[in-house]
Amino acid sequence: MRETEISRKTAETDIYLKLNLDGSGKSDINSGCGFLDHMLTLFASHGRFDLTVKCKGDTYVDYHHTTEDIGIVLGQAFSKALSDKKGINRYGDTLLPMDETLIYSAVDFSGRAYLGYSVEIPTQKVGDFDTELVEEFWLGFTRKAECALHIRCLNGKNSHHIIEGIFKSVARSLRKAVEIDMAFCDEIPSTKGVL
Repeated sequence: MRETEISRKTAETDIYLKLNLDGSGKSDINSGCGFLDHMLTLFASHGRFDLTVKCKGDTYVDYHHTTEDIGIVLGQAFSKALSDKKGINRYGDTLLPMDETLIYSAVDFSGRAYLGYSVEIPTQKVGDFDTELVEEFWLGFTRKAECALHIRCLNGKNSHHIIEGIFKSVARSLRKAVEIDMAFCDEIPSTKGVL
């Protein structure tokens, strides 16, 4: 089973995260930020990942450290759970419509970190959550998961729907990329022989 637990403590956050790549979408999320909890719950459900996140952070300042650090730890968990990446599809992409919003995401577990983020969110906040933190979350994730992730908003006017669409689309792209292809289950999906 591709399952991992990670604890990470800094002066700004104390995070425990448990991830099962082969789960059913169950989640137990408490980040200290209600909006982020909702996004991570959607992420787990749409990716069919079992995900537990417990975070105590300096949310009295803002949600920046909490959001970025959870992205970092989630990326570490993916990297650890995938191990040598033997047998995975490696690539995944999803075009996700949500009412007036259309989000496209594509991922490659290449071993190289890159975030291509082309998203304009119309408002600076959704509730008390700074919308600029969405990019920070995925930047932290890609650096530690060592994947190339591209996110595009092709249409959207509602900030909440855009962010929700991003988390759902990326989760579905990740699900496709980490699935095991039984025809190649003993192979690294690269002509280099390593990812």
